[in-house]
Amino acid sequence: MKFKCITSPIKNGVFLLTILIFFSCSNKKENVQLRIATAANMQFAMKELVQEFSEKTGITCETIVSSSGKLTAQIKAGAAYDIFVSANTKYPNELYKSRIVSQKPEIYAYGSLVLWTLKDGLKPSVELLQDNRIKHIAVANPKTAPYGSAAIIFLKNTGVYDQVKPKLVFGESISSVNQFIFSESAEIGFTAQSVVLSPKMKGKGQWLSLNADVYPPIEQGVVLIPQKEEKRTENAAKFYKFLFSPEAQQILREYGYQPAK
Repeated sequence: MKFKCITSPIKNGVFLLTILIFFSCSNKKENVQLRIATAANMQFAMKELVQEFSEKTGITCETIVSSSGKLTAQIKAGAAYDIFVSANTKYPNELYKSRIVSQKPEIYAYGSLVLWTLKDGLKPSVELLQDNRIKHIAVANPKTAPYGSAAIIFLKNTGVYDQVKPKLVFGESISSVNQFIFSESAEIGFTAQSVVLSPKMKGKGQWLSLNADVYPPIEQGVVLIPQKEEKRTENAAKFYKFLFSPEAQQILREYGYQPAK
């Protein structure tokens, strides 16, 4: 007896759909995601940088935002980040000295410190910090956040630190400081100029750019973190190179950063 194999259009369609789903899943696995450890001050600028980078290269990115000190601790503990975009060079240098990364950090931009308030009737100034209307001054943790360290040095160099010290409230990072200011839990605070120039925050409240000669330069450094997967290492190198490109540096300028020299 001969058996005739009859293939219905429905079965053909199901088979074809199964094949398409299989290859679709395979492509997703091959699409290696780039994990970027990002200092909190870079949160808004990084969003635009990643969008530009992904459009140019097709490489998808995930950003992990926190204070530079906390991200450094995570990297030392083995966090699988591919590149570390820090708020200073101190923490990337720690990774270099610990031999976690093989190259010294390179400065990709210089940050700027500002005083910011959302309270009606307040005009930011150093003198205002000593005013009785100011009960809380938000500052990022100087032990882990470079912008917090710069703020403390600014207060000391302007001679008002001792007077305003009881008013200081500390956030883990610039992101926490922004929340204090935005919720008006703090009447005023020290944040990054990139925050007040971001599309999300632009035009909200009043801010004052602080004299850069009164606090140390905020030299923002970047390092590549070696990974076993060659593709991820290649993608990280592409983003590293992109960060110094004219397009990326222009985006950084728009957020108030001074370009890398």
